[in-house]
Amino acid sequence: MTEHFDVVIVGAGISGISAACHLQERCPDRTFVIFEGRPRLGGTWDLFRYPGIRSDSDMYTLGFRFEPWKEQEAIADGDAILKYLHHTVNKHGLQPRMRFEHRVVHASWSSAEARWTLEVTHGDERVRVTCGFLFMCSGYYDYEQGHAPRFPGAERFAGTLVHPQHWPQDLDYAGKRIVVIGSGATAVTLVPELSKQAAHVTMLQRSPTYILSRPRNDAVANLLRRVLPRGLAYDVTRWKNVLVSLGFYELSRRAPRRVAKVLIEGVRRALPAGYDVQTHFTPHYDPWDQRLCLVPDGDLFEAIESRRASVVTDHIECFTEHGILLRSGQELPADIIVTATGLKLLVLGRVEVEVDGEPVDFAKTMAYKAMMFSDVPNLALCFGYTNASWTLKADLTSEYVCRMLNHMQRNGYHTCVPRRRDASVSEEPFLDFSSGYVQRALPELPKQGSKAPWKLRQKYLLDVLALRRGKVDDGVMEFL
Repeated sequence: MTEHFDVVIVGAGISGISAACHLQERCPDRTFVIFEGRPRLGGTWDLFRYPGIRSDSDMYTLGFRFEPWKEQEAIADGDAILKYLHHTVNKHGLQPRMRFEHRVVHASWSSAEARWTLEVTHGDERVRVTCGFLFMCSGYYDYEQGHAPRFPGAERFAGTLVHPQHWPQDLDYAGKRIVVIGSGATAVTLVPELSKQAAHVTMLQRSPTYILSRPRNDAVANLLRRVLPRGLAYDVTRWKNVLVSLGFYELSRRAPRRVAKVLIEGVRRALPAGYDVQTHFTPHYDPWDQRLCLVPDGDLFEAIESRRASVVTDHIECFTEHGILLRSGQELPADIIVTATGLKLLVLGRVEVEVDGEPVDFAKTMAYKAMMFSDVPNLALCFGYTNASWTLKADLTSEYVCRMLNHMQRNGYHTCVPRRRDASVSEEPFLDFSSGYVQRALPELPKQGSKAPWKLRQKYLLDVLALRRGKVDDGVMEFL
């Protein structure tokens, strides 16, 4: 017999765990299951195993609103985050609802039956499951492969070539010369960590990124924990960090030159006198046109100052047998080359979706409240912020889905579907971000609209009002 659930959650990372906890608390009478294609929970924090993997935002906002972060470090390493996720799952009793190595590959909606029929692979077996609502919490990038540009002559390189998304756990890099290609969050994490054992690490970048140093420990948070009840201390710290980060973001958009100057001066003070900050740490774009890179306790700058690491800003001409030849004519010798060249965005985790027999091309849809899609019924996507912690938006999205499910139950509805009826709403790119991984994926992403509720605002305070307090039956969402 085909199993049926009220809700199917796809993905057992931060987003899926948030969705499950909210459903369990706010919709206790609904049946649900979590399908996870990988053999373990954790999503990003189980997939990435490269040295030094850590959060790129503070754990008081990356942590769940309903589950306080209890560790001393505000910037946590991957193992600590994974431990926190396991603790949350165990505390809320979610393990029995999780089915690992179950990959949803096809979803077909029937308006007549008001349900989804899902095809799910489990090893060599393919099973069918039905559900009333499909909640996609599978992240936003391709877990199978990262972005790997073709470098001329790469086949000639006699050393080891590694992408961080597939880091070999037996890779011995002690005493080796390493070149890390890239300047994003992964690169600035890897370089100081690898430099602790390597002979030398070079960060090779085409252009600089804005980098901000923050303390690994949040002194205010640790003080509040000593004088306030733990839950209250967590809430106060969380809101403090939310407001600080939002204030910094707004200032960056309103006064980009002033903020750029502050960021660059901070780097200048952290590096030895006379260091060429203009070449290596002065980006050609405004702050928050791309995501800022966070370095805890200035570890990247300390590695550079101690000469265990260096930064080279140039273009790659080709790989050689012994390293990389640059356009300037310089050759970087390397035993190991790490291609920290970014992610590949992926909508809905490769699930093929059809509505009443017609395939859905999500690039032709418009995103409703950044979580549902025009003319696609009973399906929500969890997509976090690009300018703040992912979990802030994940929690709000889960809350809103629960509000909508309860509204449908109270009023006897079985279907909810956003409809584009306002001809004055024009299409805009889903993400206004100049990062390469976003620009490469824009043709495949849905559109956003020029005004609410089709506008992706990237503003937590506005989303708190709209998603936690705003009307569910807003005239755009059609209920049947």
